[in-house]
Amino acid sequence: MKYKCRPATMDDLECIWGKNIRQNPADPRWIRWRDEYIGYNRNGQALTYVVVCDGEPVGEGTLLFVPGCEAIAGRTVLADGATVANINALRIEKAHEGQGHISAMVRLMEAEAARRGYQRLTIGVEEKEKRNQAIYRRWGYERLVLTEVEDGETVFYLEKEI
Repeated sequence: MKYKCRPATMDDLECIWGKNIRQNPADPRWIRWRDEYIGYNRNGQALTYVVVCDGEPVGEGTLLFVPGCEAIAGRTVLADGATVANINALRIEKAHEGQGHISAMVRLMEAEAARRGYQRLTIGVEEKEKRNQAIYRRWGYERLVLTEVEDGETVFYLEKEI
């Protein structure tokens, strides 16, 4: 299998969101999220990256730049459009987990954010996701900047200087 991490094309976005919606057929939020994230990419408020395996997107992550994005909900400590951006919606299909693809994609996202002049990145992780917390801390996301309860789950937002 041949893997590549890169910025998503519109076709990639349609493909990956189609998969997300099919995997969550009883949850109408996925349709709304698809429309929001594709719109954010179109208008420059975000940039989604994909992990591609043999030409097909199998993982994703999105850099959110502005506080107007729904996932940021005006919380400028997470993204302010100038110095702080947010890494959001990191996902990869189970068959491709644990092979370093998400880590490689995050490094590309960090480099792109730095290239655009951002100085810090934030990332959210649910309190119950101990494995992801350890991974994010290993990546350098160590400073806790916000704790919120979202959809009934406690979410820690961690920050890294880039």
